[in-house]
Amino acid sequence: MNLKIGQLAAATGTQAETIRYYERQGLLPMPARTQSNYRAYDASHVERLAFIRHCRCLDMTLDEIRALLQYKDAPAETCEPVDALLDRHIGHVATRIAELKALEQELHSLRRQCAAGRPVADCGILNGLEEAAREHDHGVSGRGHAAHVQGTHRGLNHPQD
Repeated sequence: MNLKIGQLAAATGTQAETIRYYERQGLLPMPARTQSNYRAYDASHVERLAFIRHCRCLDMTLDEIRALLQYKDAPAETCEPVDALLDRHIGHVATRIAELKALEQELHSLRRQCAAGRPVADCGILNGLEEAAREHDHGVSGRGHAAHVQGTHRGLNHPQD
């Protein structure tokens, strides 16, 4: 199997830019080059990229994936560090779930501040957002605002996604 980057991208549902990014990050090994200097990927690249993509779908960081790949590349080692890494990731996910629940409650509270049919100047949602923005800019957080929860906009096109 000898794939060009566009073929690898199509085969794995990954943008070519993302593939090059993973190469620069050391997650995906640099492929051989053809005589015309095209990247030449093989089945091992397809398999490794599928592994990386699945880990990203599990919202693992690139550092976590890098560590998992190092363990995967040393199959004779014990898997205890892999277990510990996943346990830490599970804790991170649990924290994010709690943050998302708090965010949901804040959004519901904001939604309750407005009734349909009001003029925009009296919109409780816009006024609440403006007030919160002023509080945030001045370092005051009397309403218990949670920080923006990263990774919640998975549909956006980011090079590392």
